[in-house]
Amino acid sequence: MTVVSTIEQLEAIYGFPNDASTVKVADRVTPSYRALMDQSPFVALATCGPEGLDCSPRGDLPGFVRFHDEKTLMMPDRRGNNRCDSLRNIVRDPRVALLFLIPGSGSTLRVNGRAHVSAEPELLASFKMDGKAPRTVIVMTVDEIYFQCARAIVRADLWNPDKRVDPKTLPTPGDILAEMSNNTVGGEKYDREWPERARQTMW
Repeated sequence: MTVVSTIEQLEAIYGFPNDASTVKVADRVTPSYRALMDQSPFVALATCGPEGLDCSPRGDLPGFVRFHDEKTLMMPDRRGNNRCDSLRNIVRDPRVALLFLIPGSGSTLRVNGRAHVSAEPELLASFKMDGKAPRTVIVMTVDEIYFQCARAIVRADLWNPDKRVDPKTLPTPGDILAEMSNNTVGGEKYDREWPERARQTMW
């Protein structure tokens, strides 16, 4: 197996990026990039810590990642499983990255920067949904932001409704939990109760 281990080897294989690949990079949120961000209901949040890397899905109403100013974004940490993997990493290493997806659009938006976790009461209250505030807010300083071309979305045919996978062909969360716990957690009861449990704890 040939291992590519130097930048020079990479450049020999790929060459160099063209102007369209580099001129799009900004060190702040531009009006066009804000327009993309405001339409996105889903973000993948990448963090790093002593144990390694982590990537966490974040979904909410479009525009849930709030534009505070051209260098600052804010994202509420909504109800979840309380593992706090991303938050633990940010507390120890501020480097973060976001990947925004916009349903129906081939363009994605990438943001790299540094973040901290805020528990400021007034800030939390400003993110209330159904009267419920998040327990923390991730505050991100933007170092670079740019759009990614549509090739990955097009290759995946991601937004084609005819390509959707039937959930009945996949193992359920209850199935996986039962398998991993020797049937002490999860199972059919877990799957049956999950929709109502999620409805009551969405925010």
